Amino acid sequence: MRIAMISEHANPVAALGEVDAGGQNLHVAELSAALVAAGHDVTVYTRRDHPEQSDLVTPQGYRVVHVPAGPARPVPKDELLPHMGEFTRFVDRAWRTDRPDVVHSHFWMSGLVAVVAARRHGIPVLHTYHALGTVKRRHQGGDDTSPPQRIGIERMIGRAAAGIIATCADEVDELARMGVPRERASVVPCGVDCTQFGPEGERAPTRLPHRVVSVGRLVPRKGFADLIAALPGVADTELVIAGGPVCARLADDPEAGRLRALAERLRVADRVRFAGQVPRDRMPALLRSADVVACVPWYEPFGIVPLEAMACGVPVVATRVGGLMDTVVEHVTGELVPPRRPAALATALRLLLADPVRRSFLGGSGRERAESRYPWQRIAAECVREYLRCADLTSTGVAAGSAAR
Repeated sequence: MRIAMISEHANPVAALGEVDAGGQNLHVAELSAALVAAGHDVTVYTRRDHPEQSDLVTPQGYRVVHVPAGPARPVPKDELLPHMGEFTRFVDRAWRTDRPDVVHSHFWMSGLVAVVAARRHGIPVLHTYHALGTVKRRHQGGDDTSPPQRIGIERMIGRAAAGIIATCADEVDELARMGVPRERASVVPCGVDCTQFGPEGERAPTRLPHRVVSVGRLVPRKGFADLIAALPGVADTELVIAGGPVCARLADDPEAGRLRALAERLRVADRVRFAGQVPRDRMPALLRSADVVACVPWYEPFGIVPLEAMACGVPVVATRVGGLMDTVVEHVTGELVPPRRPAALATALRLLLADPVRRSFLGGSGRERAESRYPWQRIAAECVREYLRCADLTSTGVAAGSAAR
């Protein structure tokens, strides 16, 4: 198949860990690579945010087209909506001579581009939200910087697209509450590279008897403050937080400063280390060095880090939210705790760190689950199944419409 991916702000070749560069970038990159490995032709359309960016073919074989939409510089994703008309016109022109068989859009603005541009060409669109505006507003309230049109546009996409590829069951429930029929959505989770992430291999050096590792962008909703608040109740344990800018620039990061100040107030600063942006090829060694990987966001559409930890054979402590409830099987591959509850988090970590036999059991079960359910090859095959189903439905609808005329 000829597959067009639209990922307006999440460039699959961007460095991870910076603002607006995280799980979606990785999802698009790994899914595109797996689709190419399965014999499909994949082009990813993403916004140009640097004047010297040019189109390229990645070593994995998928093409990246940098779309001129708005200024050729980084722009916060919540400020990109005014530039989506320009993005839409670009892909519309491209598809006049290079029509894909299917479009898979990622995030709500990409979905808007896809359904508008694809309509005139009769191309089926499948959409993955990666996050929903209703959930973000519920948890962030007045701190939510999303444009006011977001939720209405997300509802429109849910009804206009040929199909929805949700990353977890909780997302399907949320879409149903928004008025998007359940039968329009299929759950296809994120995946993990079980060859890159595995139990065997180098381990990063540790300083204390126990280590907890947490990975993600340095934003409040990732729950790093809750981990630091739990640390006084977890003795002989260091916390490594990986994410954000490179170490040399961490001193200028406001969220890193806020977290450091909290660690100082709680007198655990000597046990908290900010690793900054960790290159992908160094991430397995960091995860293997952990006794526990903690993923404790306030909300999470899916979360790739728990999969990577499970693939490395490391138990996970995660909050009972969103896609983490699908990924982490409680008492089998890890433990689930309520979000924003440092006391409960401290108890879960303390009990698990005191029980090496249980950690070994959870880690081994996690590796088995990662290998059986989440390899990218399987995820790509499930997406192709949905692409073909929706392409058949679209062609049937076109044929029926022609016959009626």
